[in-house]
Amino acid sequence: MTLLLGVIGDPVSHSLSPFIHNRWIRAHGIDATYEALQVPAGELGPALETLEARGGVGFNITLPHKEDALRLAREASDVARRIGAANTLIHRPDGGWRAENTDAPGFVRALTDAGIDPGGLRVTLLGAGGSARAVAVSLSDLRADLTIANRTVARARALVKETGIEARICTLEEGLADASGSDLVVNTLSLGHSDGTLELPDGQGRPFFDISYGKAAASIAQAARKRGWHPHDGLGMLVAQAAYSFERWFDILPETGSTLAACRKLVEATS
Repeated sequence: MTLLLGVIGDPVSHSLSPFIHNRWIRAHGIDATYEALQVPAGELGPALETLEARGGVGFNITLPHKEDALRLAREASDVARRIGAANTLIHRPDGGWRAENTDAPGFVRALTDAGIDPGGLRVTLLGAGGSARAVAVSLSDLRADLTIANRTVARARALVKETGIEARICTLEEGLADASGSDLVVNTLSLGHSDGTLELPDGQGRPFFDISYGKAAASIAQAARKRGWHPHDGLGMLVAQAAYSFERWFDILPETGSTLAACRKLVEATS
């Protein structure tokens, strides 16, 4: 029986996850298929019931469902509970789903591959959504001196309280101004999906990491580069978190180097 896996989100047609996972599925001779599944906000629960009935065994979860995925799961890893969001679901043998979060180790792997060690650095994190939670916990665990800037300050406060980390909190405008003294800026806002941009201070060669990739990251990366920042997109994080999800489903940690290169080539061809 062919196993069903996929990525659930809205929007989701832009996702490279099917390309990545189907590449690994073929490489390891697994009888499975991985699909992009568009599910509107608030409808994850019924969708999971339908997918379970269809024999679904594992799913990646993206916007806007990461917090709902954790809430709907029958069990969850410690890291997913701490972050308060899940990006990976694994079907349990006795029914229901186990929630995991591979965004956190995927982000750390991407930083490492970019030669960035945030330990002791002053870091400004832009955004306080589901993906920001994984980034914030990772940066806190790596002992970064963290500031979280978000349009809605209350949501940033909730992130800090619910994850148990230490961080300064400010508005997005204050955070962008304060970034002039930061060693690293990490953007988790989805501005690039609507052609938005950021008013960054002078970067002086410091790293700017955007967890988005492709067209969604291009305009912000261009603006960051013009202001003297050294931009990194989230493609490495995407591939790394995908590899850790694949490992949860199949007990196989796939290679990432050639897959990242193939993704980069595909993104460049479609940008």
